[in-house]
Amino acid sequence: MNDHILVNTMKVQRAKKDLTQEQLAELVGVTRKTINSIERGHFVPSTVLALKIARIFEVPLEEVFYLGTP
Repeated sequence: MNDHILVNTMKVQRAKKDLTQEQLAELVGVTRKTINSIERGHFVPSTVLALKIARIFEVPLEEVFYLGTP
């Protein structure tokens, strides 16, 4: 079985919406540190948080988060 990692496009999506990490954090109810950790791949968000983030970016979840291989 292949191991997978969660890859994200949050930084790109944030740029498209002209949002800072702090602004995105406020919109989804977490800290800026949490957003930074997710963007850097150090923290995997809950399903609810991932859905909230995708909703803010107005894109399908799979455009923000997808499985990649290490």
